[in-house]
Amino acid sequence: MSAILLEGQIVHYEVLGRGRPTIFLHGWVGSWRYWIASMQVASTSFRAYGLDLWGFGESAHDPMRYTIDQQTDLLSRFLDEMGIGKVALVGHGLGALVGFNFCSRWPQSVDRMMAVNCPLYYDSINARMRTSSLPELVSWLGSKAPEAVTALADASKADPQAITDSISSFQSNGLFGKMRDTQIPCLLVHGQNDPAISAPLADNSISLPHMMQHVMLDGSGHFPMIDETARFNRLLTDFLALDSGVSPRELQHKDEWKRRVR
Repeated sequence: MSAILLEGQIVHYEVLGRGRPTIFLHGWVGSWRYWIASMQVASTSFRAYGLDLWGFGESAHDPMRYTIDQQTDLLSRFLDEMGIGKVALVGHGLGALVGFNFCSRWPQSVDRMMAVNCPLYYDSINARMRTSSLPELVSWLGSKAPEAVTALADASKADPQAITDSISSFQSNGLFGKMRDTQIPCLLVHGQNDPAISAPLADNSISLPHMMQHVMLDGSGHFPMIDETARFNRLLTDFLALDSGVSPRELQHKDEWKRRVR
């Protein structure tokens, strides 16, 4: 286990590979652990870091640090402490919101971002995320497959207040609009069968700027990296392989990519 101290509190992380840094940020249920397969794939070309946010996994529980702004400060201080410069961000749920916030505050520090099952608006989050116990959330959102049980083994370590406080802090901060304004290349990925987070409507009622692209994974629920590991990781590696400053919309023009992500 690797960890650093930030203001006297433990922040746990794991790292694999060498190359340009890519930071994996987990969501409301689980920890860095469910990114292992994706980190292993990314680590063949990149240096992949998985963090536990405040109140999750092996990082410190501190009820004074659970808002999205405070989780974003954790990411910023971690990068400073580790001497990491410009990064690619891969965030899921809460981690995607932290990534959006980081992008809006320090856009010069982000090369690209992949946002997985990210609520674009507060009303996109099912109320059960705020009211259910941790075991209920794992049962609701996970599966009984052995790989899912292993990937979500740290879910019980979370402080429930870390879930409710971060969701409450999202209510009025307009993170999606701020992310749109950054013009950072951003790939939005949603599992079509996710009961917790409503995906953007398929009728284009939400217009996306040129630097954003949306992909719906029709065989995935809340955890696409577990539900469709191979498909998700192909999408991840193709996105990370794009040249800097290139819109993820370029992916849809490649016939080979169309075949691979089906």
